[in-house]
Amino acid sequence: MESDAIIEKTVDYVKETLRQQEGSHDWFHIERVWKNAIRLGKAEQADMLVVQLAALLHDIADHKFHGGDETVGPRMAEEWLTGLGVDEEVVRHVSQIIADLSFKGAHVQTKMKTKEGMVVQDADRLDAIGAIGIARAFAYGGYKGQPLYDPEIQPTLHASFAEYKQAQSTSVNHFYEKLLLLKDRMNTETGRKLAEERHAFMERFLEELQLECGVSFIQPKSERSGLV
Repeated sequence: MESDAIIEKTVDYVKETLRQQEGSHDWFHIERVWKNAIRLGKAEQADMLVVQLAALLHDIADHKFHGGDETVGPRMAEEWLTGLGVDEEVVRHVSQIIADLSFKGAHVQTKMKTKEGMVVQDADRLDAIGAIGIARAFAYGGYKGQPLYDPEIQPTLHASFAEYKQAQSTSVNHFYEKLLLLKDRMNTETGRKLAEERHAFMERFLEELQLECGVSFIQPKSERSGLV
């Protein structure tokens, strides 16, 4: 099967699979990541079939909606691509990117192994910051029933993925526990430039939110951990 046909069928598959998904991880999130990945992948001269398939399938079964199971997403991607007759090496590469992609806590290393993985990780992280990142953070927080903010609940820089997955927090704390850390963890030059702008927008938003709420949000002491 030609690459264009594989991409087209995968788009249709993802749209149908995520048709009922909540707003922060729906098809439109996938579409934005896909477009970001194409832009970054071309700039980095990456394998665009791998980049596009990994971007399209990266949230086909996010662990957050599958009882914390980190294996479901890579497995579903592998089954889908194998069923299309995609080359085994491409299938393996895409599945590995999906397995390694997610942020796993402030003190957890998440370095991608390949150029294509770095591109898709940057594309996904760009959609977690800026205006769309703010919207997604509060959409998911509402879905989970989290408070917007609570001065009594301090943000935590998690030491393990298990700790990160199990944490009970607030939507505002999510900025300090993850979103504000992403700018310094981008892999590509283009990704870093785009992240600078989106990061600055989030900082301005948080400053205004504190003024309107009449509170000061507590930041963790080592917010800029430098880990990747």
